[in-house]
Amino acid sequence: MYGSRGAGARASVALVGAVLLLAGCSSSDDGDGDGSKDNSGAKVSQQPKDKDPFWVNPDGNAAEQVATYVKDGKDEDAELIRTIAEQPTGEWLTPENAEQEARGFTEAAAKADRDSLLVVYNIPHRDCGQFSGGGAADGNAYRAFIDQVAGGIGDRATTVILEPDAVLHMVDGCTPAEFHEERYDLLRGAVDKFKSLKNTKVYLDAGNAGWGKPDAIFEPLKLAGVEKADGFAVNVSNFYTTAASKKYGKELSAKAGNKPFVIDTSRNGNGPYTEGDPAENWCNPPGRALGESPTTKTGDDLVDAYLWVKRPGESDGTCKDGPKAGQWWPEYALKLAKASK
Repeated sequence: MYGSRGAGARASVALVGAVLLLAGCSSSDDGDGDGSKDNSGAKVSQQPKDKDPFWVNPDGNAAEQVATYVKDGKDEDAELIRTIAEQPTGEWLTPENAEQEARGFTEAAAKADRDSLLVVYNIPHRDCGQFSGGGAADGNAYRAFIDQVAGGIGDRATTVILEPDAVLHMVDGCTPAEFHEERYDLLRGAVDKFKSLKNTKVYLDAGNAGWGKPDAIFEPLKLAGVEKADGFAVNVSNFYTTAASKKYGKELSAKAGNKPFVIDTSRNGNGPYTEGDPAENWCNPPGRALGESPTTKTGDDLVDAYLWVKRPGESDGTCKDGPKAGQWWPEYALKLAKASK
């Protein structure tokens, strides 16, 4: 019922992560940006490191879809999906395999001479029980989960996007007040744990331009530990334009000690959907497009990076005939890619 909600009900889930890692994360042995991996006929390359230091997963859903289309002779569709497959995207860790996945993804990234981009999304009472409801059973389970993720990361270069929606849902009233004190404590602890690692950056999620109330969220962000974090993240899994996201981020930054921020540009090429039921215009909206490619070359000192935190082509939830949240949806991926040409 929250039309400006953040990433919770639209989260990507690393459904294939355990399988990928048990098989051994594969990546190019060549870290100079020219390497590639032949995945059943689909070659997926890393981006030039000086433009974008983050790792492209050669075994992700989009890469597998490219291989399938190539095998089926659907060359045009394969090239469309390649526009997604060859961009670095966030890896959303599953609680059941958090340490193994964190280690596998970060090791594969290091082997390719790139940084990993991980999304930590397991706060208790997550997403207010909606499409991506769940999370850790209690505070102790969450702390153990964070310890596992940190153990998997070790000293490898990693950027963590911490708990999409967790702060916003306390501010907008979605998360009951009885859970707020514990949640603040858990978020502060997570920031401290990740900042204790040698080469890890952490950005605390701070909602989106649709929320549009930096006055209301900056104090909760401080309570959640943003001052010790490297910055905050905006527009995670959402569709607000980069311009609108910059405006929101800068207004919030001015209130939060001029902290830098990152913007999720994965699907904001055409801005937000404004038709249909306002309560669900965030969920698998039609007519959307890929946004700016991921890069750390933003031309703005306050914007550390444009990132694809949400993996384009994965469902927001069981709305508009979509599969459950986090599942790969090739038809939607094709539409995003076509709208971006």
